[in-house]
Amino acid sequence: MADISTDVLIIGTGPAGSATAALLSSYGIENMVVNRYRWLANTPRAHITNQRTMEVLRDLGTEVETEAYMHATHQDLMGENVFCESLAGEEIGRMKAWGNHPLSKAEHEMSSPCRMNDLPQTYMEPLLFKTACSRGTQARMSTEYLRHEQDAEGVTTICLDRLTGKELSIRSKYLVGADGGKSLVAEHAGLPFEGQMAVGGSMNILFRADLSKYVAHRPSVLYWVMQPGADVGGIGMGLVRMVRPWNEWLIVWGYDINGPEPEVTEEFATGVARQLIGDPELEIELVSANTWTVNNYYATRIFERRVFCMGDAIHRHPPSNGLGSNTSIQDAFNLAWKLAMVLKGQAGERLLESYDKERTPIAKQIVTRANQSITETGPIFEALGMGEGVDPVQMQKNLEARCDGSSAAETQRDAIRRAIAFKKYEFDAHGVEMNQRYRSDAIVADGQIEPAMELDADLHYQPTTWPGARVPHAWVFDTNGMRVSSLDLCGKGHFTLITGLGGEPWARAAEVVGESLGITVQTHVIGPRQSYLDHSGDWARASEISDSGCLVVRPDQHVAWRCMALPTKPEEELIRILKQILDR
Repeated sequence: MADISTDVLIIGTGPAGSATAALLSSYGIENMVVNRYRWLANTPRAHITNQRTMEVLRDLGTEVETEAYMHATHQDLMGENVFCESLAGEEIGRMKAWGNHPLSKAEHEMSSPCRMNDLPQTYMEPLLFKTACSRGTQARMSTEYLRHEQDAEGVTTICLDRLTGKELSIRSKYLVGADGGKSLVAEHAGLPFEGQMAVGGSMNILFRADLSKYVAHRPSVLYWVMQPGADVGGIGMGLVRMVRPWNEWLIVWGYDINGPEPEVTEEFATGVARQLIGDPELEIELVSANTWTVNNYYATRIFERRVFCMGDAIHRHPPSNGLGSNTSIQDAFNLAWKLAMVLKGQAGERLLESYDKERTPIAKQIVTRANQSITETGPIFEALGMGEGVDPVQMQKNLEARCDGSSAAETQRDAIRRAIAFKKYEFDAHGVEMNQRYRSDAIVADGQIEPAMELDADLHYQPTTWPGARVPHAWVFDTNGMRVSSLDLCGKGHFTLITGLGGEPWARAAEVVGESLGITVQTHVIGPRQSYLDHSGDWARASEISDSGCLVVRPDQHVAWRCMALPTKPEEELIRILKQILDR
């Protein structure tokens, strides 16, 4: 007999685990989340928060989205990535990052009702955890996962109560492993992985110091310091990261992965900070220091029967591109509604297999992209004459050579500009963040050909309603003239059907089919004298269907199916595709 019973047990309260708990509780599913520590994140590890993640928070409620913005550093202050010899020294170059180039900003504004921002993990985690617990999640801190065992009806998990030293058993129908980059749940579930762990070593030095005079006039999240002797494991330069403008900072510094982990003393940390900032008299307040490894490792299967893993447990990579917590929260958005519908008896268990089909390719994609971004820093070093094997004294001479009036120096300056501009693939890769398209049995394309990416798929988001893609954002207007995003018409744990004038039979069919299947299908008819109006025509262009056609959108805001025009028997079509998607 288990000590505790619940529908879903979640191991880990990081972005993935807390988001899963918050979503499940919002959907009315009993769940428990455990954390081996006494509290949440104590360092601001993840921080870049992209539009798609903010859409998940928006789906949790405007109060959740609003609080995130309240704690976040605004996109404008994420600014221009600065490359310099030190913060106090000469600037080498810069690039507009994180959607702040005018062209990129326009694309961001057209793509989503939400704004990218910088929200450190020390703020994101408590927000998600609070949302989960306030909506019904049972949480246990100082509770360490030990092992689990599956059977036909559920999972029995053994945990250690670290306060009493006693083991306790928790019985659940499903187990979610969101226990980070050293996941025991993934290991015990026997999930297969590819790649390599610990390809480089780095350390974080968190400190407080007022650096306003060096940075306030050129706001940025990241200041990259290029100087002989500076080295971040796997990256090759010193990094000064803004945590809170402009008095809380995180320095990333490398160490030899083949040697022992260094002990970061206050003297060492102060020395590194003074070197990168270029202020020999700088006084810092050291907050903490920790080491971490650069990984290139991803799961090729992310579930085993009743056990599902997510977040860093299945995609382990460097912080390049700012993909970590974003992808983790999006893993949760994909899985939570499926667990909810299966547990409510609204879907068959095969629906859960689509989590693996849809998110496993994403795990590989982002691990590959993040590690590729590291290698793409190489041309900057080459242009500066700071490539591998160059003597530090010669490095300094090569660095200074760019200031000459010679033709060689002009060529060098051009190479530096090009190399820095190319880093948009790391720091302004909107397509990587937003272009995720799913293929699985939970999507019905009915032979429709996926539209080609006309622009660079890494750099640019390309909206489409092709089944598997996220439903495009467009502003429509309610009867009071207030604008509403098309994304706000969807989600909240329900399927949604969107049609136009002439498509009213779809709405009637959705009501009948929903009642037959025991599910709620939200319906919206967009057009003149309807609840939502398309004054600008933006939705008509984005929907890619006729007014009498329809889109069926999943609870995670991805298009499940589309029909270009009203068929003879819409009810039959709708029940066909929903039964297929829901494994009914």
